[in-house]
Amino acid sequence: MSTASLKSPEPEPSFAHLVRQTIEACRVAKEAAGTAAEGIATGSSPLLSTLREREKELDTLDREIDAGVTDAITQVTEAEARELLACMKIMIGVERIGDLLLSFASSAQAAGSRIDPQDARDLTHMATVLEKMLSDVGTAFSQRDVKKAVEVLRADAEMDRLRNLIFLRHIENPENLPRQASLQVIFMTQSLERAGDHAKNLAEEVCHFVSGHTVRHVMMTYDKPIEQMFLDWLRAQDEKR
Repeated sequence: MSTASLKSPEPEPSFAHLVRQTIEACRVAKEAAGTAAEGIATGSSPLLSTLREREKELDTLDREIDAGVTDAITQVTEAEARELLACMKIMIGVERIGDLLLSFASSAQAAGSRIDPQDARDLTHMATVLEKMLSDVGTAFSQRDVKKAVEVLRADAEMDRLRNLIFLRHIENPENLPRQASLQVIFMTQSLERAGDHAKNLAEEVCHFVSGHTVRHVMMTYDKPIEQMFLDWLRAQDEKR
């Protein structure tokens, strides 16, 4: 059998390790969110304490990617430079998520057993949604999958809904029921909601990197839901080819 027509695999770019590290950072953050969900669901302070190690892992990856991008950015093509900048932006967002999850763990440990079961369920749900968002961000970036990024944009609405439910119980308290650990629960909710916002920003960055257009730019053009506008735009681009 002739091998003359077989193509040799294309060599990896010199910065391929930075792309792999960025994907690894998404994985570490996803696992941290999963640990937060399990920790609050089971009330395990030792499990929540392991989030500090995850945060340290993300800090290390942040420094390595920052140094690697700085060194490589002037030695690559324009398209490769965009990929490097995407790595840096994603890493910055993921590192902030790690900080927020560590803050979440600290508040959870301070509250301890005083957390109401309904709050524990809603916070567990928020952390689980965040875990899925971060998993989808990693997949969207590694596979250049805009649809996965759009799923992250959609999921942010559920994070906002859960935040509103918890805030309603602890700030407005329409039933006038005694609430324990309200301050810590509010801090925990804010940490997860902000982490969700960062995950949404990462998804928007993936959309921009893959398509060359921002989701917000498309949003200002048409009065449609954000994910529908972007999918419509992608279909239009496919039809032009």
